[in-house]
Amino acid sequence: MVPHGNLHERLAADPAREVEETLLSRPGLRIGRIVSSGQASPPGHWYDQTEDEFVLLVAGEAGLEIAGEAVPRRLRPGDWVHLPAHCRHRVAWTQAEPPTLWFVIHHAPAAP
Repeated sequence: MVPHGNLHERLAADPAREVEETLLSRPGLRIGRIVSSGQASPPGHWYDQTEDEFVLLVAGEAGLEIAGEAVPRRLRPGDWVHLPAHCRHRVAWTQAEPPTLWFVIHHAPAAP
């Protein structure tokens, strides 16, 4: 069996919550998609992950705050960011319509 799919299919946008789906998972690697429809990180909440995260914005728009940067980065379709482990970040805002579609890869950080 060969797994397959389409990032744009079954976009179950939910104004009450983000929808995150794992597409592929292996030791040290997790690939997924996130569908946002107007959500943002809770006030004062910062992600501080033990894994590296590669983020590609596929559809919609979003604002991504990164600790130490003065203003949020505005992400549009095709924009990507690689967040190293423990890079504190938060989602400032996401576009609700059309839904914001993220493609994410979580992976083990490179050895020092």
